[in-house]
Amino acid sequence: MSKEFFEAVKMLEAEKGIPSDYLFEKISSAIVVAAKHDYNGKDIVHCDIDEEKQKIKVYVTKNVVDEIEDPDTDLTLEQAQAIRKSAKVGKTIDIPLKTKDFGRIVAQTAKHVIRQGIREAERGQMLQEFKSKNQELVSAKIERIDPITGNATLEIGKNHTVLPKTEQVPGEVLTEGNTVKVFIVDVKEGGKGPKIMISRTHPGLVRRLFEQEVPEIYDGTIEIKSVSREAGSRTKIAVYSKDEDVDPVGACIGPRGQRVSNIVDVLGGEKIDIVKYSEDTAQFVGAALAPSDVCSVEIIDEIAKTCKATVPDDQLSLAIGNKGQNVRLAVRLTGWNIDIKPESGFFEGQE
Repeated sequence: MSKEFFEAVKMLEAEKGIPSDYLFEKISSAIVVAAKHDYNGKDIVHCDIDEEKQKIKVYVTKNVVDEIEDPDTDLTLEQAQAIRKSAKVGKTIDIPLKTKDFGRIVAQTAKHVIRQGIREAERGQMLQEFKSKNQELVSAKIERIDPITGNATLEIGKNHTVLPKTEQVPGEVLTEGNTVKVFIVDVKEGGKGPKIMISRTHPGLVRRLFEQEVPEIYDGTIEIKSVSREAGSRTKIAVYSKDEDVDPVGACIGPRGQRVSNIVDVLGGEKIDIVKYSEDTAQFVGAALAPSDVCSVEIIDEIAKTCKATVPDDQLSLAIGNKGQNVRLAVRLTGWNIDIKPESGFFEGQE
């Protein structure tokens, strides 16, 4: 095979990032498959590719026999010695083949197998790349917005995947050519390649943003206990410090509020409540109902995880939130069902 062949494989390795060893293995298999057609599919064809010497050796191994039983696999001693004088009955002989003699149909078969091998390698490489980023935050370039569905095609590294409209932040406008951060929710192997689930609405996106922005979270001093989110509107995040001298809420807010402000900017203005986690359920629930004040929290049922929070009358609507959003997020954050009542015991409109 020509020098250009090996240079082409090297070029494929550079462009696609596929190891040349893998490509040569697939090419070798393709040549064997193609050549076996001339021997009725018998498993007697071999192919050795020497990248260093830039040589390809294709040969058929046949048995040297006194009497031929299978013309595809056997040679008489006379036939074998015409090829190699040292041939002996009971031994085998390797007969070199010329790849140019395989014919057009065989060459097309080989080309198809090679292309298939390259596609498989690309899919495998893509799968491994995304698996290494599973549950992580990545930057992606917006290549195209489907005008009908609103789905966005994103470029992540050398690969492409789709951000469904349902996983985009409500009200957010994505622009082709811009870069956005997305959270890789899951990676699965599919028949036509890896299936990548990405999201801009997943709570994991907020978790990873805080890990990037707050050094104390990254180094393990502060732990994120839970996150509840209604994308585009509001997020609550519960944080805990293993060091008594470190204020987890203050660290997440940052000097002059810069850290949380940076995260809010990435999320397009989404409100963020940073809550101090406590092993004391009453304290944790009270903190989770921020920004409202809470007078007291009474545990109703430990097993069913139900409690009652009492708030000042003028804080009732704030504690419940618009369409119940604040208490709904607090429930998800704490894992407790929260019943809210005003301090007076009377709801607005009651006597």
